[in-house]
Amino acid sequence: MTKTLKTSSAIAAQGLHVSYGERKVLSGVDVAVPSGELTVIIGPNACGKSTLLKTLARVHQPSSGSIELEGRPLNQLSTRQIARDLALLPQNPHAPASVSVADVVALGRYPHQGLLGRLSATDKRICQQAMEACGVTGLADRKLQELSGGQRQRVWIAMTLAQDTPLILLDEPTTYLDITHQLQVLDLASQLHRSGRTLLLVLHDLNLAFRYATHLIMMKDGQIIASGRPTEIVTAENIERVFGLQASIMTDPHSNTPLLVPFDTRVKADAHDAPSQPTA
Repeated sequence: MTKTLKTSSAIAAQGLHVSYGERKVLSGVDVAVPSGELTVIIGPNACGKSTLLKTLARVHQPSSGSIELEGRPLNQLSTRQIARDLALLPQNPHAPASVSVADVVALGRYPHQGLLGRLSATDKRICQQAMEACGVTGLADRKLQELSGGQRQRVWIAMTLAQDTPLILLDEPTTYLDITHQLQVLDLASQLHRSGRTLLLVLHDLNLAFRYATHLIMMKDGQIIASGRPTEIVTAENIERVFGLQASIMTDPHSNTPLLVPFDTRVKADAHDAPSQPTA
């Protein structure tokens, strides 16, 4: 008998197993992304974060396990149905380099278009709002190949916003961005969360993850190690368990969120390498 997943979750999975050939990537993962939260997945490289995102979006098929999107079995939904409720921005999206920014953003409206595939007045308004939110309105007529890496990333995010879904999955959305634009993107994610959307992000910067996440998932070796509020699960013990890193956990004086300060390993190295003092 199939177990029903909690409907309070925007998307949830039980017993997910995913492999690439002989290599197991996800091993019996149980995960629930709470509705209305800004959830961030953190973990070491190659621990399965991106694979989990793609599996939840049905880009990858699990060898076993079940996924429900707002209480509905994901494998029973059409691709168009999924795309109206869930938007995924992968790490390396692709589009012809000669396409204009406006046309790239308009791709996000595909799930909502009719048979003729024409942009309606509503489609155009939503695209305009998405470009404004991402600060790329002035680039609308530029070709994708003319943009910097950071500009392209903001265009991709605008395309994802134009899809206008209640659930948004972003895989490392701050890639290629300098610190100012990283904060702008995460501020935008926070604004979307406050407006009622559910977000699931993969981030590498731990302190930014702790600052923006309302719900945190820690992964290691294809499994969920801990999940919950950052203030509850960000401990020195969990950081060492997941990352093999010794650190102090303090409170950020500006955001009152956890702040990770790694131990300075050079202190031990310097003490070990220091010349011995002559004895009297």
